[in-house]
Amino acid sequence: MRKKIFSWLVASPPRTLAIGFAFIIGLGSFLLHLPVASSSGEETRYIDALFTATSATCVTGLVVVDTGDHYSVFGQIVILTMIQIGGLGFMSMATLFAIFLKRRISLKERLILQEALNQSSIEGIVRLVRRVVLYALTIEAAGALLLTIRFLTNMSPGRAIYYGVFHAVSFFNNAGFDLMGGFSSLTGYADDPWVNLVSMALIVVGGLGFVVLSDLTDLRGGRRLSLHSKVVLTMSGSLILFGAIVVFAFEYANPGTMGPLNTGTKILTAFMQSVSPRTAGVNTLNLTDLRQATQFFIIILMFIGASPGSTGGGIKTTTFAALLGAVWAIIRGREDVVMFRYRLAQERVYKALTLTLLALALVLTATMILSTTEDHHFLMILFEVVSAFGTVGLSLGLTSDLTLFGKIVIMLMMFAGRLGPLTLGYALVPKRDKVLYREAEGKIIIG
Repeated sequence: MRKKIFSWLVASPPRTLAIGFAFIIGLGSFLLHLPVASSSGEETRYIDALFTATSATCVTGLVVVDTGDHYSVFGQIVILTMIQIGGLGFMSMATLFAIFLKRRISLKERLILQEALNQSSIEGIVRLVRRVVLYALTIEAAGALLLTIRFLTNMSPGRAIYYGVFHAVSFFNNAGFDLMGGFSSLTGYADDPWVNLVSMALIVVGGLGFVVLSDLTDLRGGRRLSLHSKVVLTMSGSLILFGAIVVFAFEYANPGTMGPLNTGTKILTAFMQSVSPRTAGVNTLNLTDLRQATQFFIIILMFIGASPGSTGGGIKTTTFAALLGAVWAIIRGREDVVMFRYRLAQERVYKALTLTLLALALVLTATMILSTTEDHHFLMILFEVVSAFGTVGLSLGLTSDLTLFGKIVIMLMMFAGRLGPLTLGYALVPKRDKVLYREAEGKIIIG
């Protein structure tokens, strides 16, 4: 019986990934539950420790207690470690240790890495893992140095270095955790170009995906960008620019947000609020004071999310691009979805549609459930659910008021968002043999 259970648990890469993330969450929640993890020296309620561990491992950033105020340095380091493991993927970290120990990476492990990094084949997967870790540590180190330089102007050297490292790792991994206290995020630095630009750079680079970073690095060798990288860079740039324009237009005269700011600061905050919903969870404006139209627009950005193979969540920019391409093709009466003179395989379009519908089903179901258990406005609940699914971490203040059942639902959404609806589906549903025949074609009326 035990052998059957174990063989089922490790039978597929998606299932192994789900178990691995669940194990890290369990271990992290145990450590955060200890008295030494809190600044008061008292035990943190286990449900709150579990919520924080889930949020950190799933690089979300939603918190029921403030990270800077509630947790001790030990607790904060535990959170930071989970963010790093959750952002890069526990299999990437395990593979790195195996490489250091000069142990051969098995085929099974390569298949799990393929699933974790969202790759189409296992060719060059170990080389990609090496690059993933190298890029991450290099970018985080650069970000930590730049943030430390700024924090040195109003902090002691030790605290400035600690804050610089913590926020660089958090922002690059699109986690959104901060140590500023009072659930304030970066609102105290709304008019600080240095902190804003460095933070946005870390968030954007972390959300592009390691495959794109690898492609950009190889440009020096005369290689061209792949179709994937072109789509990611185009969609990411377009969404950031369009998002900034919309936020700027909606909030320009809002006395509770951008109204009192000068034009330069308004532009800066508009771009930050456009970049952050790409699963980063950092805000320089008080989100509860935003107009409802802006809040709903941020929900859309959070749902789209970052790019495949990155530290971010959401349905991903390439999925959104494939859907837009399919709509444009249908409107023009074309059968093929074409991007940059390349035709997308029909399987890719089907996968994009399936992923989007599964994501919508998860979000709508969780929103309907929480609408019956939580005494709050519908938009606030929808915002929280999409933030959890997109592993964003932005909140309108609902997280700390959630009931026990509400916390469980949000934790499940964070877990599903980090793994991805398709991966979670593959993990839960047994794989069936390939069908060797096709049914007769039928027609239905659409539209």
